[in-house]
Amino acid sequence: MIEYEKKGYLVQDFKVFRLKDTALSPIPFHYHEFHKIILFLSGKANYIIEGKNYPLVPRDILFISAGEIHRPVPDPKVPYERIVIYTAPGFLQRYARGSENLAACFHFAREHSSVMHLAPGKSHDLLYHMKKLEATTRQQDFANELYTEILFVEFMILLNRSLLDHELEEFHTAAYDKKILPLLKYINEHLFDELTVDKLAGEFYMSKFHMMRKFKAETGYSLHQYITNKRLLQARSMLTGGIPLTKLCFDCGFRDYSTFSRAFKELFHQTPKDYRQQNR
Repeated sequence: MIEYEKKGYLVQDFKVFRLKDTALSPIPFHYHEFHKIILFLSGKANYIIEGKNYPLVPRDILFISAGEIHRPVPDPKVPYERIVIYTAPGFLQRYARGSENLAACFHFAREHSSVMHLAPGKSHDLLYHMKKLEATTRQQDFANELYTEILFVEFMILLNRSLLDHELEEFHTAAYDKKILPLLKYINEHLFDELTVDKLAGEFYMSKFHMMRKFKAETGYSLHQYITNKRLLQARSMLTGGIPLTKLCFDCGFRDYSTFSRAFKELFHQTPKDYRQQNR
């Protein structure tokens, strides 16, 4: 049984929109197949990303990579306002030039902090550019689609420059479970190794039943489904290469191709072979 869900679909290379919600219903843990950037404008909210709970303050920028489990926890009594950007990983890759990659900010966030703070008065006025980008997406002027894409690429360049120039402050006050966060890190670092419940319980000196209950409570997912879907997301990213499907299946931690193909189709609604042919 699937314990969590994929939310949202992206049918274009990127999407930018502003949201302001009051009395927002609780949002369950979920993930996306695309990257997400959020500029928190106002309200009172926490954001849980891969087991870390971040209290937000205005001008925080959140980086959520494709496949990362997350959920916002806004105070329903306070309006929750933010600008949201969705972008397809493949679109950012098209603009890669050698070691320069527009997706570098997501790699940086995974290594350091998923939430950065944009202090006022910096040389790269990201708030201005993000608001301009959001406003432009709603216009109907000549060549607006092309202009919006140019603004988006410019914004991503400035965002990555801000990180390289240390103009975004890392957020260090995230709360997390001292048992579950190391477990999440271990799983992601050993994703293609054998990861049985017994092995993980022994590695972290926990009762396997206690470990499974804690994992579900902190992430919203069962341990098995989390590992399976992380492997499938990695496998899908490798399908655009020339690795034989059977080898890719075993490389990604699956023991037989039929199980892999069935799970892949259940999650992505097409077989690995069909996905490869479509995205070649």
